[in-house]
Amino acid sequence: MTADVARRPGRPRPVPLIMAVLAVAGVLVWLLTGHPGALRLGYAGGPVALAAAFVACRGIGALSDVPGPVREFWRMFSWAALSVGTGAGVSFAISNNKPGLSPFVAVPQVLGVVFFVLAFLLLPRERRSAQAWAQMLLDGLTVSLAGGLIFWYVILDLAGPSTDAVTQHGAAAVGVGGLIALVVIGRAAMSPASVVDAVALRILAITPLAAIAVAVLLIAGGEAGRLWMSVLAAPVVGVSMCLAAYRQRVVLARPGRSVAAPGGRRLYNALPQVAVVATAALVVFVSARQLGWDQRIVIIGAVLIAACVVARQLIGLRATDRLLVDIRRRQAELTHLALHDPLTGLANRHRFATELAARLAAHRPATVLLIDIDDFKLVNDTMGHVVGDRLLVEVGERLRQNCADTHLPSRLGGDEFAVLLGDGPTTAEDVAAGLLAALAVPFVVGEHQLLAGASLGIAPAGPGDSGDEVLRNADIAMYAAKAAGKAGWARFEPEMRNEVVNHARVGSELHDALVRHELYLVYQPVFDLTTGRMSGAEALVRWHHPVRGHVSPAEFIPVAERSGLIVPLGAWVLREACEQLAAWRERYGDASICSINVNVAARQLRDPRFVDEVAAVLNDAGLLPVDLVLEVTESSVVEGRHVRETLTALHELGVRLALDDFGTGQSSLSLLRAFPVDVLKLDKSFVDGICDGEDRGRLAVAAAVAQLAEYLDLYTVAEGIETAAQMERLRTMGYRLGQGYHMARPLPPAEMADLMTTNLRAVSPATGAVAAG
Repeated sequence: MTADVARRPGRPRPVPLIMAVLAVAGVLVWLLTGHPGALRLGYAGGPVALAAAFVACRGIGALSDVPGPVREFWRMFSWAALSVGTGAGVSFAISNNKPGLSPFVAVPQVLGVVFFVLAFLLLPRERRSAQAWAQMLLDGLTVSLAGGLIFWYVILDLAGPSTDAVTQHGAAAVGVGGLIALVVIGRAAMSPASVVDAVALRILAITPLAAIAVAVLLIAGGEAGRLWMSVLAAPVVGVSMCLAAYRQRVVLARPGRSVAAPGGRRLYNALPQVAVVATAALVVFVSARQLGWDQRIVIIGAVLIAACVVARQLIGLRATDRLLVDIRRRQAELTHLALHDPLTGLANRHRFATELAARLAAHRPATVLLIDIDDFKLVNDTMGHVVGDRLLVEVGERLRQNCADTHLPSRLGGDEFAVLLGDGPTTAEDVAAGLLAALAVPFVVGEHQLLAGASLGIAPAGPGDSGDEVLRNADIAMYAAKAAGKAGWARFEPEMRNEVVNHARVGSELHDALVRHELYLVYQPVFDLTTGRMSGAEALVRWHHPVRGHVSPAEFIPVAERSGLIVPLGAWVLREACEQLAAWRERYGDASICSINVNVAARQLRDPRFVDEVAAVLNDAGLLPVDLVLEVTESSVVEGRHVRETLTALHELGVRLALDDFGTGQSSLSLLRAFPVDVLKLDKSFVDGICDGEDRGRLAVAAAVAQLAEYLDLYTVAEGIETAAQMERLRTMGYRLGQGYHMARPLPPAEMADLMTTNLRAVSPATGAVAAG
């Protein structure tokens, strides 16, 4: 991943703000130095500053890691900047200091005010009653009428006789629009549902104030005042927009941010009252010029009464403002909690699903990366949940640091994270590789240095896909990455879904098979390689499907482990095998085998009731614990503390434990110290090719395992013996027990019973096969 893409989401970029400030500075220098050169130089700052404002506002509108209403607000504001900037460009082209405002300048600026107002009106608002809506409309009408009267009677009256009426009314329209915009800002700022930062809203209030000042000075101001305001207004508006956008980016970049901070709005609340006072003053002014003293006294008294009422309302605004501050603070906290994960501060599942659905509804490209921490349960089991939670926080922070502004990193739950990719030059595969490389660097968590490799699934949204389907496809791809060896990524392919559907079908049918008794056991004998006597048997589950016939264990056992059906399936196998051994002993006595071997999955060992279940089965069958050998794989043993505790409890109970497929794991020797093992079962891969010097490496491993078992006083069982030569070679190495097709295939209970009765008369395995199968 390139460095420019892997930056912290929402990191503030002051470049547009710096450009706008430089534009204002340039205009001030031009004014203070006597405005040398062409007049057009003074008007050049406006288009520059507003172009920077457009870039700043549009940048927030392109972010993924912000709420949708915030993005839409700043996108609309970018259009306002573009419209006002167009008017500034026309002013630059005209470059005159005449009174009034040209319609070619006024029209795009009024359009900018419209976009400005729409941006606020589209923000989320609390539900209002009809009375509240009427109050808002009356406030706007009050301010508009007062502004119109003042501009009509006072400002236009002060205009010079040479001022064109069209330009006067154009400037007045911009001024009244600025007043209306102030009312809209106030109402949006007071709303508890507002999601835009409060300080940014205060800064944006400069824009309508500048419009009002421009309108007044362009109509009634002197030549110097008109020049200063006409060349400075547009750059100042650009600076206010850039500064507000920068403030919003600062808030968004804060960890655990709250996008809307509460603040006082008494000034905005007071606008209608100010309008009443201004109109009253206008009435007094007019009456002083045109009425007698009797009429003047009546009007002045009425105005004073209105002023008292206004003062009373202004005093009441203070308590209302405090209440609104508290409401906004709580609303901001609730909004943040609803959209963010409380542990990592990343977006939560609800926020992620909402953003994904919005992107799909807008027919915009969307790709989901689903990330699952490999072996995270081992961290929780061995180091505790406190360390596990701190590791999740570090993982979330590393994802945040290595995602682009247009990406949305999220925590969906547990150790599962996701990243929603937006538009960008970097491919999903490159982003996935970069994230996995970042997560592969060890994490320092307190006193521990932990590795947290991850498996990642990539799922691009296809035509017509819903958000749930894209997430499900990413989940399928992630499990494919785990199946391929973990610590890697896989891209979703349609055939993967077929595999999942097949797994679901097999899982459903397997559940029914347990109920309908379609499963049965076969037993593969285990022989003493020296005496040839059958010493035990391994119970193996088989499935005869009523329609498909024989179903391979390689097909349904992985499904059972993934779906959790391995627990009831394993319980059934354990009870069935123990009851069968008890039945053989009751019927055949000394001719019966000594013990029964049952395979146990890691999921069973994690069940805290498993030890009690084993003891109950042995008691019900009338067997001793020594009669049972439980076979576990090396991968099961390293599952964590709970598994090791279960194995220790089983060993203390007297049940013998066998380490199956020994030698295929990554920590076989270390397991012998931590695991109470009684039997080592050499994997078939080491038995193949040990004769006639075919594979000296396998021969060396097989011999080493036999010597190790002898030193540790463990039994050894060689699996997968298929030839007499292999059996003889293993016997001479010191292996005591063996099983394989050469000696006997897995047999149903009846054939197994026949073999037990004839085994006492069988020839020594050194001279040939014990039994044909």
